[in-house]
Amino acid sequence: MEKILIVEDDRQVQKALRRLFESEGYSVEIAADGASGLEAFRSAPPALVILDLKLPKMSGRELCREIKKSTPSLPIIVLSALADEADKVLLLELGADDYVTKPFSPKELMARVGAVRRRFAQPAVPDTYSFDDVVADFSKMEVTRAGKPVTMTPQEFKILKYFARNPERVIPRKELLNEVWGYECYPTTRTVDTHILNLRHKLEKNPANPVHLRTVHSAGYKFIP
Repeated sequence: MEKILIVEDDRQVQKALRRLFESEGYSVEIAADGASGLEAFRSAPPALVILDLKLPKMSGRELCREIKKSTPSLPIIVLSALADEADKVLLLELGADDYVTKPFSPKELMARVGAVRRRFAQPAVPDTYSFDDVVADFSKMEVTRAGKPVTMTPQEFKILKYFARNPERVIPRKELLNEVWGYECYPTTRTVDTHILNLRHKLEKNPANPVHLRTVHSAGYKFIP
């Protein structure tokens, strides 16, 4: 029986989530604040984390950052009453895998959980992946280019890893949003273009004439190792 860790300080929401996930065959551990959530994660890592943002003792943002720093492959779904677009973008940049706004539909939440778990169940990419003069260590979240460290955000790592899983395939922007951000209601695909542009500047020898991260006009992007 796989375990879901729920980090949530509202008791009514705790009860509702426990009933929902136990009815789907999961075991459930609940932490009422960020510090105890971090302790629960460290003592027995779950299959997935449901994380509120406004938590006592340690914020949801900080907890998300700490968990992803330790275990990048652990799925995290943020569940919060905050609906501001800047909050959503920030959490996704910190490494959260999806964002559901309260009040939430149990059916939608379970669909999001299923989608996130399917993404993480995709064929594994080797921990160390290289192309040209770039070497990525996905387990350590480290990248070097020509032997020099490259600073990457968690979201940039996710994009690069998705490309590594799907080499030489045209990937539409919407697919990147759904599969990498896990956020089907994202308001614009421009954020994809911005992230690809950043990756080109970091990984391509000539960002203006990219060899590896190519645009396929009116279709999306293609990664050529």
